[in-house]
Amino acid sequence: MIRSHVLICGGTGCTSSGSHKIQDEFVKALEANGLTDEVKIVMTGCFGLCALGPVVIIHPEGTFYSRVTPEDVTEIVSEHLLKGRIVERLVYADTGEEVESLSNVSLSDTAFYKTQHRVVLRNCGVIDPEDINEYIAMDGYQALGKVLTEMTPDEVIQVVLDSGLRGRGGGGFPTGRKWALTAPNKAPQKYVVCNADEGDPGAFMDRSVLEGDPHCIIEAMAIAGYAIGATQGYVYVRAEYPIAVKRLQIAIDQAREMGLLGKDIFGSGFDFDLDIRLGAGAFVCGEETALMTSIEGNRGEPRPRPPYPAVKGLYGCPTVENNVETFANIPQIILKGADWFASMGTEKSKGTKVFALGGKIEHTGLVEIPMGTTVRDIVYEIGGGIPGGKQFKAAQTGGPSGGCIPARLIDTPVDYDNLTAIGCMMGSGGLIVMDEDTCMVDMAKFFLEFTVDESCGKCTPCRIGTKRLLEMLNQIVTGNGTLELIDEMEKLCYYIKDNALCGLGQTAPNPVLSTLNFFRDEYIAHVVDKKCPAGVCKSLTSYNVVADKCKGCTACARVCPVGAISGKVKEPHVIDQSKCIKCGACMEKCKFGAIVKE
Repeated sequence: MIRSHVLICGGTGCTSSGSHKIQDEFVKALEANGLTDEVKIVMTGCFGLCALGPVVIIHPEGTFYSRVTPEDVTEIVSEHLLKGRIVERLVYADTGEEVESLSNVSLSDTAFYKTQHRVVLRNCGVIDPEDINEYIAMDGYQALGKVLTEMTPDEVIQVVLDSGLRGRGGGGFPTGRKWALTAPNKAPQKYVVCNADEGDPGAFMDRSVLEGDPHCIIEAMAIAGYAIGATQGYVYVRAEYPIAVKRLQIAIDQAREMGLLGKDIFGSGFDFDLDIRLGAGAFVCGEETALMTSIEGNRGEPRPRPPYPAVKGLYGCPTVENNVETFANIPQIILKGADWFASMGTEKSKGTKVFALGGKIEHTGLVEIPMGTTVRDIVYEIGGGIPGGKQFKAAQTGGPSGGCIPARLIDTPVDYDNLTAIGCMMGSGGLIVMDEDTCMVDMAKFFLEFTVDESCGKCTPCRIGTKRLLEMLNQIVTGNGTLELIDEMEKLCYYIKDNALCGLGQTAPNPVLSTLNFFRDEYIAHVVDKKCPAGVCKSLTSYNVVADKCKGCTACARVCPVGAISGKVKEPHVIDQSKCIKCGACMEKCKFGAIVKE
């Protein structure tokens, strides 16, 4: 009889830090202690606290062990599983308050989890994603059974409409409305497409859902197929997600074997099947028409709209396309009702939102919060604040398509309308935190470089306009910009937004416009003072020796890779600016704080 379950994170983050080695060590240690029949090992999806991986949770106690190494496993087995004593040195216990004992501290007690509300991520880190029976045990496929045996297609669409669910891929279009526009269109074939391309830098929400709960996507797509009259679905997932692809394929095979995909599902006469299509990593293929073009075997380029996919989508047939997170909400909406879902969030942004929290933050990872939660709560309550006592400067939402939220607007509620009102956007859910050491001009340049590389080149405003925009930014960060150039750059941003063919081009200028709006003083400092206030842009910074502090120890000269530092022993040294490559090695080496970056 199984008395304990050892849950090991098998998501990409923990896998990359060796969680499979930990699994192997648990197998050996359990065998050595005769516990194989009493303790079950489960490789799950992502728990969320990626910064603390590899992560192990032991039930029924719910003890949360973090940063576990293979060498720790023998102790966990002998102490916790054999003797019932918690290995306290490995317990993560950031509860935000003092606790008398770590023995009762579980994941839900931590500050990271207290204010979260898991709907999309409800099964991630809980079930074995490669076992359909565990999904079924968590009410899996009940929603599909309900719609096929108790509801008409129109009733399904109405529930989704009433829930207020909006697309989580970035656009925020009402999901029920998209389905309602597709359903009446008559055609021999209709399609349901899941967008799992997820190309934003720093975003890994969809990947984690596919890795941790692939069956919920299969179930949701089948429900969508029934609602609009489609019999075939495709999941378009980037090939760089091998774990997600593997687990999704296992889930599809299991669903087919149990009659939950294929012909006559639940004896209802409804047929629906799914296939996977791999993307080659093109960011533009996250745009729905480019994605469909890619599935068809053509170069991933967007199409003019109208006609919209609801009328003429994949292979010229009516098509519903939603992203992974959007679909992941559907089964719970069907089971618990539209009112339940609409009770979360704000008036116009219902439900929860999953964010990949990264950048200058203590707790990087995956979080799911009700819509309307403020940036402050995300950064400080869930994320644990900024490392090293640094000041919060801004948060970038929406990746290359989004904008930044400055410190003075840190109490902005995170939902579609409030972010749009300040010139930002929700995007798919990447949230990158920046501290006082971040140069906002350099940040805008980083995202624009990404967009230029990822432009498909089909339309001139994006193909040429973003390159000209990047050239202007390069002039500014190298000290060759002017105030007139800033004005020209701003005009070009609006031209690109108004004339680009697809969402990639139309939103490409957003990081530039957002930083110009909130941090124009940094742009001015770059072009007027020829200084980078954050000390990031190398062309506008220099390393200098403070003579009064220099002890003449020669440590800086010995570490300089280009011989730019000279001086006699026990005498102040000098840095030759014409030779200095601004690597910062001298500043790191100096023990006396005698080298400063200006």
